Amino acid sequence: MSHLIEVAFKGNRKEFFLWEADELPSLKAPVIVDADRGEDLGHVHALGELAAKRSAGTPHGLGDAPPSKKVRRVASNDDLRRFHEVRDQDEDARRKAMERVKANQLVMKITDAEWQWDRKKLTFYFTAEKRVDFRNLVRELAAMFRTRIELKQIGVRDEAKRLDGIGRCGRQYCSSSWLPELRPVNLGVAKDQRLSLNPSQISGACGRLMCCLRYEHDFYVQQRKRFPKEGKLVRTSRGEEKVIANDIFRERVALRGSDGETRLVPLSELRGELDAAGVTPAAAEVVLDEPEIPELSAELVEEGELSQPIDLIVEEEIVVRETAEPRGAADSSPTASAVPSSGESSRKPHRRRGRRGGRRNRAGRDRGDTGSGSDSGGAAPHDA
Repeated sequence: MSHLIEVAFKGNRKEFFLWEADELPSLKAPVIVDADRGEDLGHVHALGELAAKRSAGTPHGLGDAPPSKKVRRVASNDDLRRFHEVRDQDEDARRKAMERVKANQLVMKITDAEWQWDRKKLTFYFTAEKRVDFRNLVRELAAMFRTRIELKQIGVRDEAKRLDGIGRCGRQYCSSSWLPELRPVNLGVAKDQRLSLNPSQISGACGRLMCCLRYEHDFYVQQRKRFPKEGKLVRTSRGEEKVIANDIFRERVALRGSDGETRLVPLSELRGELDAAGVTPAAAEVVLDEPEIPELSAELVEEGELSQPIDLIVEEEIVVRETAEPRGAADSSPTASAVPSSGESSRKPHRRRGRRGGRRNRAGRDRGDTGSGSDSGGAAPHDA
């Protein structure tokens, strides 16, 4: 009977293999598995149902496809001794590769090196901002180490996952310990949680936004749907008041009246005041005589294309609406706009002159005024 087994290797690299023996190995047991043109040594990470579940739900899983590689056997003491000798040579190989990178003047950073257990392949992991032509580097490394060379480019988040470390929370990196997938984190996630937008405070060791910002994001989004939007005017028992801030944890709303007085109201009491005033919560967020403004998408707000707060835009639209000429006055005289006035017909259109033409004409006009002294239309000839 065959079983599915997940095996972990250096740098949190995991793969799924097939175990054909009846008795399953124990967790974290060293095993010899099939590798690329040889054999490699890893440690058992998951067995049975857990391995099948992880294979269907993780990025490195196989899905419904059966594994193509098998577990050869449980590693012996001699295999473990050889494994530790190979691991001790990884750092030396990385340093030699960095020397060749500098000699070839390549803009890349060798992050890690990993020897295969049977020493038939040496893999280098590197990061680079742009595409790098490392064909000459591969030939030099193959001649130096006398084995098959493989170069893999990874991102900065994958680099932190592979090297591992301790985060600012004092615990191991989530990407290295338990996080199955590195999902993208944008600045809008921090804005929804009202966090500081200082990159030094919300970035991890990789220089990107911390993965843990996504953990509570759904909670903040769902809770803010129960509160009126900040900066909006609501009709309460005291009249129109502006929403200053929302406290989603204590479920309180800060309101400011027209007299400038600020008060804290529990969300339940605010709903009671809205019901007493005969206003539904949905209509309470609409300003009186406010023009319809399309909702701004989250992408524009996240990318910084919105350079002005929503409240200011609403106020400007209201001012334009109040100061604009009524539509009835414009429609009462349909011929007024079609027939221009005498002043408009006599006024000539203004022609904008370019810089070069303006300077050239201005200089020529100055020379003509001082040289000819006449007001004739023709230009005076210039003697050589």
